Amino acid sequence: MLDAVVFDLGGVLIRWDPELLYRQLIPDPAERRWFLSEVCSPAWNLDQDRGRSWEAGIALLTARFPDQAARIRAYRERWEEMVPGALEGTVVLLERLHARGVPLYALTNFHAETLALCRSRFGFFQHFKGMLVSGEEGLVKPEPAFYRRLLDRHGLEAQRCLFIDDVPANIEAAQSQDFRTHPFTTPEALEQNLEALGLL
Repeated sequence: MLDAVVFDLGGVLIRWDPELLYRQLIPDPAERRWFLSEVCSPAWNLDQDRGRSWEAGIALLTARFPDQAARIRAYRERWEEMVPGALEGTVVLLERLHARGVPLYALTNFHAETLALCRSRFGFFQHFKGMLVSGEEGLVKPEPAFYRRLLDRHGLEAQRCLFIDDVPANIEAAQSQDFRTHPFTTPEALEQNLEALGLL
């Protein structure tokens, strides 16, 4: 039996896409692809998610790529332009789960500073009974210790939790810790699974 649902945020409840900003700053697709893979790369961003300050991360890159300094600074200065809104279909499902009294949690890779911007912007945060944020914990998905910390802190049993994430590696890590999982693709597919599991 499942009695709790654990949500990822970015890509599941919140739309986040650096391309939205950098299409404006770097019109050439090949140059933009290089910048987002080699300069402001996913690995670099993950270190901020783990808790490194934006100032330190930006200083590191501007020292390596001084000719890209303005574009690098824009990653934080204009971060909100990467977040056009919530994934409303998923938010509706979260609200339906909350209305049914299902305990809701979040496990997210997010810098605490930028998460604060989202907290003030999106009302659905109030529905979470608990949330672990990588930038506050010093751990990131898919590290198993991050999942275990969620369970320990909130007294949860992995087998009784449904974990929802859009990143395959994060789903695999959750499965290794005995969570039931849903690899997120669309709100419609999630709704079908929640209904099949008796949660909706």
